[in-house]
Amino acid sequence: MTRKGGPLDPAQLAGYFALMEVSSLLQHAVEQHLRVDGGLSWVQFQILARLNDAPGGQQRMTDLADGVVYSRSGLTYQAGVLEKAGLVSRSPSTDDERSTTVTITEEGRALLLRVLPGHIDVVRELFLDHLSADDLAVLTEVLGRVRDGMRAAPPRSAAPRSSRTARASG
Repeated sequence: MTRKGGPLDPAQLAGYFALMEVSSLLQHAVEQHLRVDGGLSWVQFQILARLNDAPGGQQRMTDLADGVVYSRSGLTYQAGVLEKAGLVSRSPSTDDERSTTVTITEEGRALLLRVLPGHIDVVRELFLDHLSADDLAVLTEVLGRVRDGMRAAPPRSAAPRSSRTARASG
């Protein structure tokens, strides 16, 4: 990444640190709820939620990894854990023989539906209840613009994989 400009000014630092702290506090509370109520990690919940909302309840592993912003190897591990628990199934993609498709099972949908009400309660209590409708509209617009800028780069799955040989000789 190219460095632009000098150090961050106090307002920029305050905005950045506030965003990071809110994100961390909310994610910690959500993760705690998911572990207690469903035995799920945050990323496992994201996988189930994305699959539940996807057409046919399925997605290619690469697209799922890009969507939840997780490494391919990490997603493979998490999908394996979910598959062993009977919450998803994996199969070769019908479109691309090199790809794997992940599909949410009925058990996965049932677990998601069981933890969703508590998840919503945590999000409301810690986050949404502190925002007016106008605050939420502005926040959604601003963060949407930032997200879209961040996602304008090619997805992480399109980045070349580093090889051990290249690292060893570099």
